[in-house]
Amino acid sequence: MEFATSAKARRESVIIGVDVGATTLSGGLVQPDGRVLTSVERPTHQRGRGTGVEQLLDVVRHLQGEARRRKARIRGVGVGLPGIVDVDSGMMTGEGGNLVPEFAKVPIAERITEATGLRAFVDNDVNALALAEHRYGAGVGVRSLVVLALGTGPGGAIILNGELVRGRSGYGGELGHIPITLDGTPCICGGRGCLSTYVSGEYIAREARAQAREHPESRLAALAAGDPAAVTTRAVFEAARDGDAIARALVQRACEGLGAGLATVLNALNPDLVVITGGMTASLVPLEAEIMKQAAKYVFPRVLADTAIRFTTSSKRDTVRGGAALFLYEVERRRRRGQVTTGR
Repeated sequence: MEFATSAKARRESVIIGVDVGATTLSGGLVQPDGRVLTSVERPTHQRGRGTGVEQLLDVVRHLQGEARRRKARIRGVGVGLPGIVDVDSGMMTGEGGNLVPEFAKVPIAERITEATGLRAFVDNDVNALALAEHRYGAGVGVRSLVVLALGTGPGGAIILNGELVRGRSGYGGELGHIPITLDGTPCICGGRGCLSTYVSGEYIAREARAQAREHPESRLAALAAGDPAAVTTRAVFEAARDGDAIARALVQRACEGLGAGLATVLNALNPDLVVITGGMTASLVPLEAEIMKQAAKYVFPRVLADTAIRFTTSSKRDTVRGGAALFLYEVERRRRRGQVTTGR
């Protein structure tokens, strides 16, 4: 996918921003003001399971070549990874649940630098997304921002007074693992009853497939052409809109869980803005009133009234801005700390 740009823009500096997902890996050339000049999407495991690191390096090299063709100066690379990240060592730890295990304990930033000669930073993908919202999007000018990203698995990120909250060990903002029920469904993180077990696409689809097997007469089974294994999260929401009782129960459970999780975030942080985004958002937008009704059961009324809550959809082309925002944030943060930086 190519986007026209002027001769002047082509001479400007760019950042290679990359978003690594469990299924799709996207990258782009992003200008410091957030404009995406060009972007590319590829299956994360196009070459087979366990090949995501090689795919990432291929995408970065491809974009490096594209920048040279455009005569653009590359400042560096920023990458969002779907897991807990040790930012200073430039790698994903592999703790807390991991949808791309081949990235665990691999020095990704170092590997990118070795392959391209470019300075690179990596962080959790939702942290990168929050930095993009704060620099370029809905969070411009706000003091405190929370992002909830709902997709294959839910993630979260927190910015307070312009600073990304990473926590002591990189677990700051892991809002997908807020416990909603004390003895609930086991979660991939090792806990039970996490928000993830209510609103992750993976959990909803898995539960729906089990129900479709038990009820082959259901609308859910019909949408999958009688093959329960083909049931998707999107099909669950579609079947719920069509009145299917099984799907409606799953969707209602998701609304209740998200409402309770949102209330916990609001009561704990009292932020200026909460952005709810990710692959499931388009299905949730028609249910916003129900979600807020559920949240109101648990949150302080004043806090709910004072907080702006926005449901936003985004494309993979948009998420590459997260990598760019991450790179700029890290350069600025390390400069403030007095660390050596090339500046580029």
